[in-house]
Amino acid sequence: MKKIVSLVLCIAMLLCVAPAALAVNEDVTGTVMIYTSMYQFVIDMMDEALKAEFPNLTPGNDGSFFFYGGTGSLQTKLAGEMETGTLGCDMMLVAEPAYSLELKEGGWLHAYETEAAQNLRFDYDKEGYWYPVRVCNMVLAYNPELKTPDQLPKTFKEFAEDTSLKGRISMGNPLSSGTTMAAVASLSDKYGYEYFTALGNNDVMIESGSTALAKLQTGECDVIMILEESVLKERKENGSKIACIYPDDGVILIPSTVMTVAEDRSANLNIEACEAITDYLLSAEGQKFMVEGYMHSVLKGFSEIPFDSVDTDGLIEKDMGVDWVRCYTMRDEIRTKFQEAVTIPEKK
Repeated sequence: MKKIVSLVLCIAMLLCVAPAALAVNEDVTGTVMIYTSMYQFVIDMMDEALKAEFPNLTPGNDGSFFFYGGTGSLQTKLAGEMETGTLGCDMMLVAEPAYSLELKEGGWLHAYETEAAQNLRFDYDKEGYWYPVRVCNMVLAYNPELKTPDQLPKTFKEFAEDTSLKGRISMGNPLSSGTTMAAVASLSDKYGYEYFTALGNNDVMIESGSTALAKLQTGECDVIMILEESVLKERKENGSKIACIYPDDGVILIPSTVMTVAEDRSANLNIEACEAITDYLLSAEGQKFMVEGYMHSVLKGFSEIPFDSVDTDGLIEKDMGVDWVRCYTMRDEIRTKFQEAVTIPEKK
């Protein structure tokens, strides 16, 4: 009899526990659209993860939760939508804190105080308008099959000023790339606008990361300024030997933020879902996808690092830093000074 009673109790306990275990945010419903500048393969991973975590939530973009665009193109898209008073998205994973400051000031964001904030190793908005969700790292890169480290710059300053590299260096476009904009803001803050003059005098090429990497392979470029994630992805997926230089004058860490649009200005009026997604993205499980996407985690004590990268806390100690207020309030001036000093190819 005692065995039967024990068995009944066990079954009852399992029935009580099972629904909770299976209810992976099953109560979160409605539709969500997220604008992002993440790599497409990261978007694909995140889509599958969100669909599993939020089985009753409807993706807002033809089966996907995400709408992809480069930072510059998304900012242009959002500027047009702002004229209508309503944005086409509910959340954003794009750019960096400077753009978040602008959107907050314009009243476009919703404040949410997540418990995950206490476990972040990067700054966040104390009112809850934005949080770092993935960390990009601006470095230099070279081809060790063609050049040795002693032939190359060890700092961002040397990258711009070493005349032996004239016409053989490359970087992104701060007019269209949010991460490059953050980098040039940081470098001009540290070295003055003379840094841009040095880049121009050294005939720096302004082009996409994929083009720059291809030129490293062929030897058309000796060294490039690029996001670490682009190099790591190339090494793992294509077996490339291209390697990172972590500059002695500091790496430039760029925390990309997650933001929720103010409900009365959002596409689907679904604040509850956006808050739940924010919590998920800032959880250990959500952060694993960022690391798999060759970016660094924002969580304290998170030991996993991107493939072939270096310790995140060590990078934080070497971080040159970005004055995000200056990057926002002086954006036009910084861009103008860059354009005046550096030739930017026209779009065809």
